[in-house]
Amino acid sequence: MTTADTTPPLRIGLLGTGPWARNTQAPALAAHPGVELSGVWGRRAEAADALATAHGTRAYTGEEGIDALLEASDAVAFALPPDVQAPLAVRAAAAGCHLLMDKPVATTVAGARAVAEAAEKASVASVVFCTLRFAPETSAWIAEQAAVDGWFTARAQWLGSLYAAGSDSEYADSPWRRDKGGLWDVGPHALSVLIPVLGDVEHLTAAAGPADTTHLILRHTSGASSTVTLGLSAPPGAAGVEIEVRGERGTASIPGWAGAETAFRGAVDALAEAVRTGVPHACDARFGLHLTELLAAAEQQAQAAG
Repeated sequence: MTTADTTPPLRIGLLGTGPWARNTQAPALAAHPGVELSGVWGRRAEAADALATAHGTRAYTGEEGIDALLEASDAVAFALPPDVQAPLAVRAAAAGCHLLMDKPVATTVAGARAVAEAAEKASVASVVFCTLRFAPETSAWIAEQAAVDGWFTARAQWLGSLYAAGSDSEYADSPWRRDKGGLWDVGPHALSVLIPVLGDVEHLTAAAGPADTTHLILRHTSGASSTVTLGLSAPPGAAGVEIEVRGERGTASIPGWAGAETAFRGAVDALAEAVRTGVPHACDARFGLHLTELLAAAEQQAQAAG
């Protein structure tokens, strides 16, 4: 005879109603067996109403709506531009809510540091959703490579065609993404793979390429080096993701993954585990701050060189 699980669901509110919230976060939260989607907040009342209705929860809007959603939630997930996300994450932590944030946490070091410090002060759990750290296929590959010694070098390319001629992606309408480019949008993904496998970055060199493309050369604490190419404006035929490590045991390439919604469910599981155990996840707000520090340094170098 088995004992029924009496653990109450984790009440997670969603801040944001854009394409990322509609296509990934709201469906994942609403379908998760250990979660109650406690509400959806949006700056536009009609968008919040539509998304909340689609997933059987309550809509919130306005400043008073933020406070009401935080009061109704154990945790909040963010589907907002990074520099909108950061101050709201500080506010949520102060209200005692655990944090499930999108990457990057912020596009300024000061903004990301405020989030990390707020989470620590309030003793709330935090997870930053770097997709490849939570998709089952890629997270297993990262753990496997991190357990192997003797890596010599690595190569990562993450090239999207979001801003290529003829692109009709709804994500291209994001002002922050157009302003900050591939370095800030997809750079966290690449770094979140390379750091656990090769060690932290102890030296970084950055240079601008065509359009929004940025090239990085990294030296890691293991002694290995890596090169990274990031961009959102590649021709469609040139777009794609490749991450490869080379060392004493040969070459290993990251596998494909099922999609963002499955990965996001993994991030929800990671947050729930951190809440339950009190053990910080490796991709927490402090790691999000470190990613912001690296990206800000790379941006400064690339602009100076350009």
